[in-house]
Amino acid sequence: MNTLFGRRARILAATTATAGVLLVAGCTSSGSGGSAGKSAAGGVELVKAGQLTTCTHLPYPPFQSEIDGKVQGFDVSMIDLVAKDLGVKQAIVDTPFENFKTGAFLNSGQCDLAAAGMTITAERKKHVDFSDPYFDATQAVLVDKKSGITSLADVKAKGRKLGAQAQTTGEDYAKKEGFDPISFESSDAVLNGLRTGQVQAVVIDYPVVQGWLKDKANADAFKLVGNINTGEQYGFTVKKGNTKLLAAINKAIKDAKADGTYKKLYEQWIGPYNPSVASPAAS
Repeated sequence: MNTLFGRRARILAATTATAGVLLVAGCTSSGSGGSAGKSAAGGVELVKAGQLTTCTHLPYPPFQSEIDGKVQGFDVSMIDLVAKDLGVKQAIVDTPFENFKTGAFLNSGQCDLAAAGMTITAERKKHVDFSDPYFDATQAVLVDKKSGITSLADVKAKGRKLGAQAQTTGEDYAKKEGFDPISFESSDAVLNGLRTGQVQAVVIDYPVVQGWLKDKANADAFKLVGNINTGEQYGFTVKKGNTKLLAAINKAIKDAKADGTYKKLYEQWIGPYNPSVASPAAS
């Protein structure tokens, strides 16, 4: 889902209306191989000829979001590499996040793969096949500076309201810790909830918080009071049994880490690069 995209048009077509909004964007290169019917390089079968269709959930910066009218981010850049290898362009379908748990749009043929900053879990593996891990993630606790909150435990002790994005591992973690978090549909809604005082603290993936705090207004208003290592790793997903596309994704991840592209994209979208993220243990 999150670089290097050209023009993109917002299309609400009858064939994709149930999946959400189809965002068609140009990749870094369409390659010279083209597609024969719905087959791409290496015999990978695609749901739509000439494009690699990616399900995502917008916005979720720095992994995928609209910037200056373009869908951009770390996930987008990584899947662009897959599309380039296959000799096609990437198209993005914006869908509700809960569908990623069940693989609904993969199974129905709406998308070839899903890229949504999604944590690899045993439960999700029952419904979809995950790529190799491509990102190590931690959960962050961000609070309003005026709240006086100094830790996650402090949220409960002071009776303050905690927010999280619905259907995410951040929300799951908060519930396991005994909280009843207010759920927000998107990461933008989480941040807005903090801005408007609906909540005084939030639990969400650390890279998202990193992106928020790059904005001076956010940095002036909020502060990080906790970084929780939950052992989470992100993976891209395909329909169960789609071994050829999965192999193409894994190859693109491996090649990007070997030739320095991963490091370049990581620094562009996430921040300072830690070599350990390039070789995560299997989740």
